[in-house]
Amino acid sequence: MAPSKNNWVILYLILGLIWGSSFLFTHVALESLPPFGVVFWRLALGAAALGIVIHYRNIKITSNWKNLLLIAGGGAFMNALPFALFAFAQQHVTSILASIINASTPIMTLLALLTIFRGEKLKLNVIVGLLIGMAGILVVLAVWQGFGENDPLAVLSLIGAVACYGIGGPFIVRFVTPLKLPNEVLSLVQVGSAAVIVLPFYLANPNLSAPLNSSVVVSIALLGVVGSGFAYVLYYEVIKQVGSALANSVTYLTPLVATVLGLLLLGEQLHWYQPVGAVVVIFGALISQGRIKLGRSKLEKPRK
Repeated sequence: MAPSKNNWVILYLILGLIWGSSFLFTHVALESLPPFGVVFWRLALGAAALGIVIHYRNIKITSNWKNLLLIAGGGAFMNALPFALFAFAQQHVTSILASIINASTPIMTLLALLTIFRGEKLKLNVIVGLLIGMAGILVVLAVWQGFGENDPLAVLSLIGAVACYGIGGPFIVRFVTPLKLPNEVLSLVQVGSAAVIVLPFYLANPNLSAPLNSSVVVSIALLGVVGSGFAYVLYYEVIKQVGSALANSVTYLTPLVATVLGLLLLGEQLHWYQPVGAVVVIFGALISQGRIKLGRSKLEKPRK
């Protein structure tokens, strides 16, 4: 049964829980699989789950090559590239840090709308919000310590991943959503094409770094079937109901989920500047999106 209209808040919360836990599952899966292995199996299992759903519901898959290529473009920016960058980075940083940097996705989305897609005007609240959000990222990274123990290449990978998300959301709204295909089909083609993109890189180094165990198998299965399969049906539905800017703000929830799981199950440490920086990032994003208003006198002249 297709999701009913105007239920985006429920879908939004479910997405936050699913994608917040993905940082934990990625961390566990990396114990045995190389980064491209984690990404490939995550995407392949997600595509398989979506394929079963489509077969069960007897939904027709489009054969229009132009449509398929457009959806594959969304898969590259929303799955293949950012998943690979996050998996690489999580070999060197905590799942908590990765999830907090992921919370800057709305900032990156707005930057993409301002520069690449030209979907937003450069208003005062946008400028202020972007500057605050970027300052928050610097606080999260503790730049006064020279990034502390964090590998600079891993940090760049995290920022590159959220930049891909920032481009991918508006790309989907402009080029994919207007195709008016079923959410299940959009998700299958997106995730499946991303798996194809990643496969050659995985085959170049398919070796396990450690024997598989039940924790790794369960983690990669949940990453794939739930996190990269069913979750994208929900994601497309949220985009359809409220747009990409609000849909991508689900990353406000993921650090909360990931931090709790990282502390309780992985024994990771939480430094004071990480939650402080996360709050600053979210505050900046809310200002830039107009959900927190600056004083009227600072934004516009009073009407006569």
